[in-house]
Amino acid sequence: MATDIKDTTHAVEAEAVMRLFPARPRLLALGEPTHGEDTLLDVRNDLFRQLVEQEGYRTIAIESDCMMGLVVDDYVTSGTGTLDDVMERGFSHEWGASAANRELVRWIREYNDGRPEPERLRFAGIDGPLEISGAASPRQALTALHGYLAAHVHADLLPCTAETLDRLLGADDQWTNPAAMMEPAQSVGQSAEARELRLLADDLVALFDEQTPHLIAATSREAWDRARLYGRTATGLLRYHYWMADTSPARMTRLLGLRDRMMADNLLAIVERGPALIHAHNSHLQREKSTMRMWDHPLLEWWSAGALVNAHLGGGYAFVATALGTIRHQGVDTPPPDTLEGLLYALPEDRYLIDTPQLATSLADPRPAARVSPWFGYAPLDPARLADYDGIVFVKDVPSDR
Repeated sequence: MATDIKDTTHAVEAEAVMRLFPARPRLLALGEPTHGEDTLLDVRNDLFRQLVEQEGYRTIAIESDCMMGLVVDDYVTSGTGTLDDVMERGFSHEWGASAANRELVRWIREYNDGRPEPERLRFAGIDGPLEISGAASPRQALTALHGYLAAHVHADLLPCTAETLDRLLGADDQWTNPAAMMEPAQSVGQSAEARELRLLADDLVALFDEQTPHLIAATSREAWDRARLYGRTATGLLRYHYWMADTSPARMTRLLGLRDRMMADNLLAIVERGPALIHAHNSHLQREKSTMRMWDHPLLEWWSAGALVNAHLGGGYAFVATALGTIRHQGVDTPPPDTLEGLLYALPEDRYLIDTPQLATSLADPRPAARVSPWFGYAPLDPARLADYDGIVFVKDVPSDR
């Protein structure tokens, strides 16, 4: 069997990745089975460089706060700020500390230096301003949208003043109360003020859409596109906070679905600029429903960002998952030989790309067993879902330091 599998493998190079598809994908998704490992980010960085130089890709997007990502994009496109400051303020989930993320930002800035604007590479975060413990205040996004509109449309058209927004928003710490994730009664998401803010945010977004021709002419398509990000982030956050305060059995399913919906909306906006590489967890990029068991809840199911984007883009969306052999510093040792990862681990190369349809054909019955992860932070691939992947990048060993 190992010899047959070997015939399905290729070097992890852009040319080999492109051969997996009938045409260049508008959005190429590269997943990862765990977070925080620079070895996997090095693979991402190498592939992105090749996609830029050989295939015309111009944007990289990662699973990080979309509002914070604007700090990185400003730096790589125009040199605003310093690299140290950007790594401190431009990433969520503490990923600014990653040496591989720093190298990515440094390389993009170096590539863009001296190039005309249409040829510059772009950076984006796709996640909402969310953490596992809760969500950010909608203040930044909502007031930025209001400010953009107030500067360019007649005041009589605005549904409220900036002072009204400030009063209704109140103190930011009431929105970010970490107790609200476990205790819905601690959330302000269904307060009278929050309900009014949802209506005002909806009106602001509607006004923004109605004024699109004028706004693009008065500012620029780039400024308009950024304001559109403010709008979908503000409404997304207010919707998320509403469900934070909910007490029904649907609460967690809705929260998980809303997060992936925010990711999908950001991805669909990003792909309008041209071909893009997105890097995030496999579970966010897969075409199938995502599932999770959490606390005392029954099995939770929701549509992933990848499933939503795939429904819109069809053949313009491609998904290459990443699998790995070991993360010994996290207790993930050599995979059992009867699992998918075990079969791949038996091959000699340190990393390679697998043609998934060919792999599925080469795997005789019985199907490989599903690997059981000994660590909550690593999710093995499901052998029953091979058809969901256009390809697989396999990394044999992930060391604790590079």
